[in-house]
Amino acid sequence: MRPLPSNAGLRRLRRLWIRFWMLMAGRGPLGRFAARMAAAATPPFYGRCFLARLNKKGFISPRAEIAHGQLEIGPNVFIGDRVTIYRDSLGGPVRIGERSHLYADIVIQTGDGGSLRIGANTHIQPRCHFSAYKAGIRIGDNVQIAPACAFYPYSHGMEAGKPIMGQPLSTKGGIIIENDVWVGYGAVVLEGVTVGTGAVIGAGSVVTRDVPAGAVCAGVPARVLRMRGDFEGEGLRPEGADTGEK
Repeated sequence: MRPLPSNAGLRRLRRLWIRFWMLMAGRGPLGRFAARMAAAATPPFYGRCFLARLNKKGFISPRAEIAHGQLEIGPNVFIGDRVTIYRDSLGGPVRIGERSHLYADIVIQTGDGGSLRIGANTHIQPRCHFSAYKAGIRIGDNVQIAPACAFYPYSHGMEAGKPIMGQPLSTKGGIIIENDVWVGYGAVVLEGVTVGTGAVIGAGSVVTRDVPAGAVCAGVPARVLRMRGDFEGEGLRPEGADTGEK
């Protein structure tokens, strides 16, 4: 009677299974089937991130929904379960930089005049919403975005005597999130805003105006609370604060 495989043997078989299927993973029907087979041998959520490193085409969950003819994905990108990437009428491109991770239940949509660019090595946590209409959204490199954040580069008309559904959209400009920014849980970033390099946005903030590089800001509307140490001495200080550090 042949002995059962040892734990080490089972682990080796699992690795071979995953690598075999990830060699064929991609965006086409066969690639999506291969991704499903590879994912079947892994834990969910973060447990599948390593799959994106096994193939330059990255890992796109078979449960993701992609209906965007102008989607460009860099090498080794991770796209998790139930991510939706959708192109509405006249929507512009979506570009996702190398090694970036998009986790579960993120919704990305581009419509009339809108586009989205995500830089390299940026991690976006679950349930975030990017609604790029009328202007673009640009996310830099090495950005960390916590769950349930939203980015809207437009506003909705509120003219009296006209149904809300019929009100036009307008914009003051796109949204720019520069490199190495941390956006806290549930933050909302609105039209025409630039968040500078190294800034931190507190949880639950509504960002309605530019945030300087290296600033820590929070609130509704968000305001600068202090500057991070590496950015002190640049002529910026928290709103309403005394000069200098105490």
